[in-house]
Amino acid sequence: MSSPKFRPMRFGVTRVTLRDGEPGTHYLQADQDLQAYPDRLTDRFQHWAEKKPNQTLFARRVKLADGSLGEWHHVTFSQAWQTARNIAQGLIDRGLNAERPVVILSENSLEHALMALGCMLVGVPFVPTSPPYSLISQDFDKLKHVLRTVSPGLVFASDTRYAKAISATLSPDLEVVMVDGSVEGQAVTSFEALCNTAATPKVDAAIAATGPDTIVKFLFTSGSTKMPKAVINTQRLWCANQQQMAQSMPVLAEEPLVLVDWLPWNHTFGGNHNFGMVVFHGGTLYIDDGKPTPALIHETFRNLREIAPTVYFNVPTGFEAIAQAMESDPQLRKTLLSRVQMFFYAGAALAQPIWDSLYKSQESEIGERIVMSTGLGMTESGPFGIFVTNPNVRAGDLGVPTPGLELKLVDMGGKTEVRYRGPNVTPGYWRNPEETAGSFDDEGFFCTGDAVKWIDETDVHLGLKFDGRIAEDFKLATGTFVSVGPLRGKIIAAGAPFIQDVVLTGINLKEVGAMVFATTAVRQLSGLPDNAPLADVLGSAPVLEKFQSILNALSKTATGSANRIARMCLLSEPPTIDKGEITDKGSINQRAVLSHRADTVAALHEDKLHFILKPNA
Repeated sequence: MSSPKFRPMRFGVTRVTLRDGEPGTHYLQADQDLQAYPDRLTDRFQHWAEKKPNQTLFARRVKLADGSLGEWHHVTFSQAWQTARNIAQGLIDRGLNAERPVVILSENSLEHALMALGCMLVGVPFVPTSPPYSLISQDFDKLKHVLRTVSPGLVFASDTRYAKAISATLSPDLEVVMVDGSVEGQAVTSFEALCNTAATPKVDAAIAATGPDTIVKFLFTSGSTKMPKAVINTQRLWCANQQQMAQSMPVLAEEPLVLVDWLPWNHTFGGNHNFGMVVFHGGTLYIDDGKPTPALIHETFRNLREIAPTVYFNVPTGFEAIAQAMESDPQLRKTLLSRVQMFFYAGAALAQPIWDSLYKSQESEIGERIVMSTGLGMTESGPFGIFVTNPNVRAGDLGVPTPGLELKLVDMGGKTEVRYRGPNVTPGYWRNPEETAGSFDDEGFFCTGDAVKWIDETDVHLGLKFDGRIAEDFKLATGTFVSVGPLRGKIIAAGAPFIQDVVLTGINLKEVGAMVFATTAVRQLSGLPDNAPLADVLGSAPVLEKFQSILNALSKTATGSANRIARMCLLSEPPTIDKGEITDKGSINQRAVLSHRADTVAALHEDKLHFILKPNA
């Protein structure tokens, strides 16, 4: 049988070097050096503004009076450069700096982008903050924590949707810059007025005073059992990581880069990886106001029917929705697949059935497959760290380290933790010396908490695959270790397309249990009306029968108590931002769910829930 044909894509790193350290420790590197990179992303921004001033840098659909979205509004490199300089002058006039940065309360937008670029020019850190902290949270605890941590000198907010959060968390004399509207009792300046500040030679002097160690932004971790930490992002970190990406993924520079992207800029995937990529390579970013949710995915489909990206990034839930839509949407298939050279997912595991569905549509439409790539990284690594080495990647594969990043593989009692050292690794957490000190080992490697193992122990050049989070793994009462990551991925794959995510239970108990967050596909399966309560949907006979069959199939492949799901329940209450159970991207925090749903966990293992599924004997 012949190998599947892929649209040609060159991989930048295909070989590694491995050396032994102390017993149980190994060091892994790419076999090529990291090439020179600019001191500041500002340099690339200015370069492209001069070289192709009329090319679109950012575009976003105009919001109409009725709330719908109209045609695209474009901002060119030249327009962005001039506006960012004016904003920079306004920041200089206010005496802002790392001790008094700019907090951004906004979803992705043209104004958000310009504000960030203005900050970047003159070395005033910006702090893109998760919108749900303001728009969904009821107590604003995480927003208050962000504000306490960074003590902003200015807050940027997109519109009056943020008014309640502003009134609840800011002192009345702290200046707020707003695109639209005002907040009663608050000192508010219009974004238009800030943009009309005339740039002076002070801007050029401030740009010249920045360098590789200048802090560009503070990105907050999602937070689980603790409050989010402010990860320091320097110019060196950002620029080194963009150069690493360019060497690992040469496709980024082989033709003019076009992205269609919704990933939030308060996360490192959207805000560093993709936003930075467009500025670094002189590309174009179409801001997608869609999201992989039932209410907004139609907007993503609309954009992808119209704009053809050259590479496409998303999280697994997004690719799952696209895979399903492409089966019956010829225009989506035609446009999306017309020139895309690579798909890339991160943030969570991607079930193999989704890959298979995407490949099927691609082969039908264009006669070849698009490389589906992935890797491993984190907010503290810029995020890009490890990347796959060939087109035949399978679910769970991570690949090899990017140039300039050294991996330390440390035995942790049967698991292997991967640690990072390189110019793309954060110097630490802002105003948190204890967490900073505790995150690096005695050789200066950042301790990720991620577990890995070899894809093929006989060929290290294939690289690594994911083996879960060390902190998520647990022991049963028998002393048997449960490896959460691989088992979780196996359950999601077996339950596709009905399982969104799963949280494993059984710490210090006799059996492994599973609490399942189902996808919207269960509604159609149930046969109930669209507006039926989710609890009724999950308790319907067709849904319970389907999950019983999934559990039975999993039981047949189990080899022992550590990978046998002995009991399962379906959760009707979705994960919440306030409790840290889920991030903006939809990633589930296992520890937070277990902590906040301890009563459900206990009831599951004590047979006290209304519906508990158990495998047939």
